[in-house]
Amino acid sequence: MPLRRCLPVLLATVLVAGCASSTVAPRYTTNNPDVIRIGGERPANADPRTEDAGSYCMETAERWNEHGRTPDGQTLWAKDTLRRVVPCQ
Repeated sequence: MPLRRCLPVLLATVLVAGCASSTVAPRYTTNNPDVIRIGGERPANADPRTEDAGSYCMETAERWNEHGRTPDGQTLWAKDTLRRVVPCQ
C-alpha cells in the first residue's frame, strides 16, 4: 500500500530529473548575419523596395528588432521582413 502512494511522486521526480538533465544549452552564433545579429547597436533598416511580379507589384520592407538578450547581456537583433501588394507604377 505505501508503494502505491509513493509511485506518483516517484514518477514525477524521475520525469523532472530526466527533463532537466537533457536541457540543451543555447548557442548564440549564426552563419547568416542577414537574419540575426548578436550585440552591438541596432543595424540600419533598409529602404523599402518594390518588385514587379507580373500582374502586381510587391513592396518589401526589412526592419531590425530587439529579440531579447544573451546570458552575458548582449542584445539579440532579428530582421523582420514585411511584404505587401502594391499597384505597379
